[in-house]
Amino acid sequence: MTFKTKRVGDVIDEIAMGPFGSNIKVDCFVPSGIPVLNGSNLTGFTLTEETFNYVTPEKATSLKRAVAWRGDIVITHRGTLGQIVYIPADSKHEKYVISQSQFRVRCKETEMLPEFMVYFFHSREGKHQLLSNTSQVGVPALARPSSTFQELEMPVPTIAEQRVIVNTLSALDARIAENRKINHHLEQMAQAIFKSWFVDFEPFGGEMPSDWQEGTISDLGDVVGGSTPSKAKSEYYTRHGIAWITPKDLSVNKSKFIAHGADDITELGLRNSSARLMPRGTVLFSSRAPIGYIAIASGGVCTNQGFKSIIPKDSVGTAYIYYYLIENLQTIENMASGSTFKEVSGSTMKSVPAIIPDDDTLRRFQEECAPIFEKQELLEAENANLAEIRDALLPRLMSGELSVADLGDVK
Repeated sequence: MTFKTKRVGDVIDEIAMGPFGSNIKVDCFVPSGIPVLNGSNLTGFTLTEETFNYVTPEKATSLKRAVAWRGDIVITHRGTLGQIVYIPADSKHEKYVISQSQFRVRCKETEMLPEFMVYFFHSREGKHQLLSNTSQVGVPALARPSSTFQELEMPVPTIAEQRVIVNTLSALDARIAENRKINHHLEQMAQAIFKSWFVDFEPFGGEMPSDWQEGTISDLGDVVGGSTPSKAKSEYYTRHGIAWITPKDLSVNKSKFIAHGADDITELGLRNSSARLMPRGTVLFSSRAPIGYIAIASGGVCTNQGFKSIIPKDSVGTAYIYYYLIENLQTIENMASGSTFKEVSGSTMKSVPAIIPDDDTLRRFQEECAPIFEKQELLEAENANLAEIRDALLPRLMSGELSVADLGDVK
């Protein structure tokens, strides 16, 4: 079964670019009002509503063509290309101002569901088309974005067929979103315990116990750097081997736990580099480009040179180090040095000031966090599996290879 193909321009009612940079500057921002979208809001299929700048309603009105409403699609045309989301009917705000690096699209209600269009342009074929007119001179950008986008072609099933496909895929996304919500709540619980015990000292009368010590990160665990095996040696790399993590992997994978990155290395690659295999429970800390990505190894991993990771002492545990790094991230960043780009060296990381609680308190904190971490890791693994299923279904549904009739009633 194949679907009719149409130009994007034939299935949309409206397309508009974001404002000129001179029309929306930092001094336009106010504490509350109409939210202004940025790249961090366009990271999935639907709008991510975590961090906003705001402009006044009056300012938003003056930027009328740059205002996106519920049901609209927002696409990045400059910077991080390939970002495309729709604004759902239950979004926190009724309308949003798009940035100068974005454009918005409104679909014809009788021709195209916005969710279907977004799912298509997240598929391999859709991404290929969307990025086919990319200019790599300077900041990556789509050439003539609004006109080029309208000339792209996409499959157009009936609205009823689109709805079945969207419902199938969005059911998986809804489960992923619910799992993330649970994990966020669990994370707030664990961070609250850490702050109560080790920042405010609430269980100890508001003061640090006298038998606790002031030391450094090196008193908590073994600080380990990383290395990159020669890229000229193909035999050093493999699809399924020893996990090798880069800061880019943590920028893509926003999970708390990480098992593998984009590339694995071989035993030969490990032996012929200064990378070190670290155990499950190691806390990874990116030390440059950028500083401060933090994750926990869910299995044996090694990293490139962009990390100063910490293998916890048995008496300390993973949880304390993980939250101590989060709590003291600004202190660590302030200790970085370098003229071209800031970096936290191994000696600097080892010298970061640290509070060393007594062993019993550390043991009890690890016990408090253990079931939270276990649940979070399980939910992240479930989400990875759900995303894999969704991404496998996506091209088959969009191409018509998988019959819509097999998914549900089409009226």
